[in-house]
Amino acid sequence: MLDIQKGENSFFVEEKGEKLAEITFFKSDIHEITVDHTVVSDKLRGQKVGSALLEKVVAFAREENLKIVPVCSFVLQQFEKQAKYLDVWAK
Repeated sequence: MLDIQKGENSFFVEEKGEKLAEITFFKSDIHEITVDHTVVSDKLRGQKVGSALLEKVVAFAREENLKIVPVCSFVLQQFEKQAKYLDVWAK
């Protein structure tokens, strides 16, 4: 099971002090966050870790009643593919 932790303006996976995956965001407006970067190490590639990180950010946005500006190309691609993110997409 993947242990995704919440950081300041990020969610990440860490093992023995090394960040192996991370999605970062910043508050871009009173009701919006901008997701600007997603990175997954080679150790975790192919395990859908990026998608798991995205789900954490989306859940956070829903809990906080925020919209997401997807600047990160991975996040934008996922938003364009999947209607389940329409409620949090700041278009």
